[in-house]
Amino acid sequence: MIAIASPQWQRANQHYLFTAIRRVQVLLQCHLAPNDDGSKATTEFERQLEAIATDWADLTAPSALDHLCQRFQLSSFERNVVLLCAGVELEPQLKLLCTQAQPDLKHGAPTFGLAGQLFEHCHWEAFTPGAPLRRWQLLEVGAGSLLMALPLRISEMVLHYLMGIRQLDERLMGVIEPLESSSILTPSQQDLANKIALLWESSSADKTLPVVQLCGEEGITKQAIAVQACRQLQMTPYRLSGHALPTATSDLYQLIQLWERESTLNTSVLVLDLDHHHDHDGAREGAIACFLDSMTSPLIVLNRDRSAPRQRLTITFNVQKPTPAEQLTLWHYALPSLNGFAESLISQFNLNASTIESVSVQATSLRDKLSSLSENNTDDPSSNRNNVSSPQHAMNRQLWHLCRSQARPQLDDLAQRIEAGETWEDLVLPEAQRTTLHNVVAHVRQRALVYNTWGFAQKGQRGLGISALFSGMSGTGKTMAAGVLAQELNLDLYRIDLSSVVSKYIGETEKNLRRVFDAAESGGVILLFDEADALFGKRSDVKDSHDRYANMEVSYLLQRMESYRGLAILTSNLPDSIDVAFMRRIRFIVRFPFPEYSDRIQIWQHIFPDLTPTDGLNLKKLAKLNIAGGNIRNIALNAAFLAAENRQPVMMSHLLRSAQSEYAKLGRQLTDSEVKGWID
Repeated sequence: MIAIASPQWQRANQHYLFTAIRRVQVLLQCHLAPNDDGSKATTEFERQLEAIATDWADLTAPSALDHLCQRFQLSSFERNVVLLCAGVELEPQLKLLCTQAQPDLKHGAPTFGLAGQLFEHCHWEAFTPGAPLRRWQLLEVGAGSLLMALPLRISEMVLHYLMGIRQLDERLMGVIEPLESSSILTPSQQDLANKIALLWESSSADKTLPVVQLCGEEGITKQAIAVQACRQLQMTPYRLSGHALPTATSDLYQLIQLWERESTLNTSVLVLDLDHHHDHDGAREGAIACFLDSMTSPLIVLNRDRSAPRQRLTITFNVQKPTPAEQLTLWHYALPSLNGFAESLISQFNLNASTIESVSVQATSLRDKLSSLSENNTDDPSSNRNNVSSPQHAMNRQLWHLCRSQARPQLDDLAQRIEAGETWEDLVLPEAQRTTLHNVVAHVRQRALVYNTWGFAQKGQRGLGISALFSGMSGTGKTMAAGVLAQELNLDLYRIDLSSVVSKYIGETEKNLRRVFDAAESGGVILLFDEADALFGKRSDVKDSHDRYANMEVSYLLQRMESYRGLAILTSNLPDSIDVAFMRRIRFIVRFPFPEYSDRIQIWQHIFPDLTPTDGLNLKKLAKLNIAGGNIRNIALNAAFLAAENRQPVMMSHLLRSAQSEYAKLGRQLTDSEVKGWID
């Protein structure tokens, strides 16, 4: 419950209400006690009315009763009907008088018939379903056969309102909830809230306000903008999830009626949250469309994508993350001691204000702990006193880790996060390919300096994406190289699950790809499109609708690859199958050759972990196996299991059995030249 005004107003409002009810009670008493000639005791009635106090000096704002009548445009007769029904709830004596006035009715509740006898200016329209009393469900009409004898009851929510208490109807509770937000808005986002407030303020008073649609991935920020706009307009926002909309028509219209009553009475704004709504639910889609077309009260819609135009005028705004300059200001405000490290953070992570605030709180706590540990170690001879900046370096590492965790996208249904553990020593490649991979690292690390500080981004947004194609036979190290880059850059590696991305529904593949790229834009992510030729294949001549939509998917990917500022890696065994338009836009191409004999020796040197026991391994003989690095790893791993089962170190005999198994998988046979001299 929320009081809508001060305690002083509450007392005056209730005094006003009970006085008005007392007037109705006196009128009913007069109706029950006629003069001898059959006329009403008007003289006594007027005397009692004059005795009722009429001093409203403490009522500094309109009473709840008057506000109710004004908002729903109730006539004087309808106002008295509301008072009659409220009085029955609040004054037991009035309930008894209603029973006495209607001796033929068993329920003893107020009726339209009784109201017509008591009050002046009675009009039949007040009894109709389209009139305010029934349309807005100010009164609940009971069951019966005669309209004028049906029992009437005031809505509980309306009764609370008349008493000065603001409360949602119980049928809305659990479906609609108050929307609050403490998120910080940057100047660009605050400007958006100002535009929404100005849009509604400048709209004509006699017309329905346009729907405001906020689009984009920033769900929390969109809610904060909606809350701020409502505050400026002195309106109260409430949130309704698209999943909570009833699909049954009768239930949906009941919800609409109840909410429109709430909005009209309390100047409330509904924020319809469709961020987590998914298509292909026909009943839900129909309910949302019907809801949007039927609503007339102020409405803000939160949506990832722009929805199709509807009957009601809709104004759409795109909500973006803070600009790099705004992010830099937020970091320096939250953590003044960051100095130049803030630039490193915004060069990699594109975070919103609430995330930066959350990370800063955690980082401050870690900094205090590190400072405490540093002070405790000053008397420890083993501590590194020369490294005076180690606490700051440690905090920077922790801050990077926190940003990486916060920016980690929720893509479990479309991608798989790979825990990369490979290092440069594990990667056996010719020098030219290694140099190219180091260039990829430099481009990712220095993109903020080149794009923002040096102004390349101001020349246009096209071509700013960092993409690489790793081509070569299976097992030549393409995925391992992606893991090495992730380790070097201290970023997460996500392998895109093409079976989850590609959809049979028209346009759904593009939506899934947009989710992938938009989520990854927060930073801290390397996207790995494994076997990319399946998704980035050449566009074909249009022979049917399937070809047309397939080409549209490829075209969409071209656009996103150009604008995506992170690192996207494509791997393929068939690079010639990839569309030439992609090849032109790919910044780096690394061809992974089949390993030569000398390369295979290096691979065998690093294939076993330091903790793995080995005995009598001959790397030169093992390198004679004419296979790729991925097959070498499979052989080494299988041999380790064979040795562990026999409680022995890994020996050539185990590797021979494992190699025979791996060759059988490949449909090949070991030659004498490959295994000659393995076992004496």
